[in-house]
Amino acid sequence: MEWYDRHRRDLPWRAAAGTVPDPYRVWLSEVMLQQTTVQAAGPYYARFLARFPSIEALAAADESAVLRAWAGLGYYARARNLHACARRVATSGGFPRTLDGLRALPGIGAYTARAIGAIAFGVPVLAVDGNVERVLCRLGAITTPLPAAKKNVAALAARLEATRAVEARPGDAVQAMFDLGASICGKGEPACVLCPWQRHCAARAAGMAGQLPARAAKPARPIRHGVAFRLTDSTGRVLLRKRPAKGLLGGMDELPGTPWRDSAWNEAEAMTFAPHPAGWRDVGEVRHVFTHFELRLTVYAAEGDAGADMRHPDQAALPSVMRKCLEGGGRRKERLF
Repeated sequence: MEWYDRHRRDLPWRAAAGTVPDPYRVWLSEVMLQQTTVQAAGPYYARFLARFPSIEALAAADESAVLRAWAGLGYYARARNLHACARRVATSGGFPRTLDGLRALPGIGAYTARAIGAIAFGVPVLAVDGNVERVLCRLGAITTPLPAAKKNVAALAARLEATRAVEARPGDAVQAMFDLGASICGKGEPACVLCPWQRHCAARAAGMAGQLPARAAKPARPIRHGVAFRLTDSTGRVLLRKRPAKGLLGGMDELPGTPWRDSAWNEAEAMTFAPHPAGWRDVGEVRHVFTHFELRLTVYAAEGDAGADMRHPDQAALPSVMRKCLEGGGRRKERLF
């Protein structure tokens, strides 16, 4: 805690020392930081907060506006749950202050409930994200590969929760662990000589801090294939459709195209899905990595007018993979705007 008081990071969602955190900002940042780095989340957080400065403003917004503001951050179920959670909280008059109450809200799991509970409401618990997991694996010299080691990590976290520091300053204790794992005890070789826990770290004593945490080998990521059709008119509008509300990229806008499948599409097959009779030309391939698979989309482009279904991209909730399709293809260089 002494180290944290001297070296705490200045983050846009972090309350100044000695001030009371805003639960809305804590919750928003924790949802954004799920599967997103601090560096990537920062600009989105500022823009999102300017657009929706309070939970009441977020609750009153249309889901489409929330998805547009979220576009580019990925994992779009987070945005839908964020909106549903805002409506629930606004209706009930505020966030619950218990872990069980927080976990009952849409999109809030065990980790997020602990982070919000500790930082916003002073619940004396630790929240174990990837950075903290690494710190604890090293502190306790936990050599069991992750994810099997999660039980050992949770047991060590529970021991730390009983310390005076967590009981007295739970929000700061959680954020101190975040900062330690994001800096001194980062990936690769940690800077042990600078660490406030160096005398207590079992992995450092054993000379193995840089080898932990151990991780089980991941299976190869499968590849899926599809075709996307990009039709634009003379004003820069593009033909778009909305994806189903549930599932991957649910509720987001996309270019019309084929389903995604394990085998590649030939041109004759793909053209049966073409949304408009136009002079389609292959402009290249876009590759995008999702959590569980890699997607390879062949992009066909044409010019034409499809009427009311055409919109300017700035007015759409486009995920990153679709923005890649608008920017060009990988095999041949051609600006699509």
